[in-house]
Amino acid sequence: MSGRRPLIAGNWKMNCLRADGLALASGLAAKLSSAAQKPVCDILLCPPATLLADVVGVLGHCDIHAGGQDCHFDKNGAHTGDIAASMLADIGASHVILGHSERRADHGESSTVIRQKTIAAHDAGLIAVVCVGETEQERDLGAAISVVCGQMDVSLPKGANAENTVIAYEPVWAIGTGRTAAVEDVAEMHAAIRRKLKERFGDADGFRILYGGSVKPSNAAELLAVDHVDGALVGGASLKVEDFWGIIDSCD
Repeated sequence: MSGRRPLIAGNWKMNCLRADGLALASGLAAKLSSAAQKPVCDILLCPPATLLADVVGVLGHCDIHAGGQDCHFDKNGAHTGDIAASMLADIGASHVILGHSERRADHGESSTVIRQKTIAAHDAGLIAVVCVGETEQERDLGAAISVVCGQMDVSLPKGANAENTVIAYEPVWAIGTGRTAAVEDVAEMHAAIRRKLKERFGDADGFRILYGGSVKPSNAAELLAVDHVDGALVGGASLKVEDFWGIIDSCD
């Protein structure tokens, strides 16, 4: 991983009522405090907005970060149901996921909108976890790399750097389906992402590139061993303490 500290991020999506979310966050905090050896990765939990303040409170001073799942590109205003990046920072969030394929598909978010949101996140002092990924049809047409690099070109603003931005590659066809991209495909895409980052920003060695798409304890070690894979964005497996911790342990 070339000296880049891995990041294991849990995206809870629209799951967990308050009791479940508190139990999950508490269980992970307990795992961390009782671990014989501290993880060699950073850990991030991204619960639904209704739970974020509670999760921040549970985590307290333990070395687990909390983040939002989305933010608006405006600092404030008449945007019913939306959350500003500054509001996430105000309750203790350090990160925010932006451009997830489910947001792009379900809410029609374009890469232009993602760029605006990324700028807002940076302005609020948040680390933006910017998601990119191709559909199954785009991969079958041989356009996967061009699609992903095109998303990056538009989604990442000029001010993006290794300190304020993480890239998460999630092949859309592997999210929540149980399917995982072949190791060779992951290696090819992550190498292409690294090249694109270097082309855009010069020194790209510090950027962390996560893989997402049905990551679980049984396949995490193999995926995390791939060149230019600097961690994972985890969906379903992040909702179970033992499964998520198993992925964290795979960083060793």
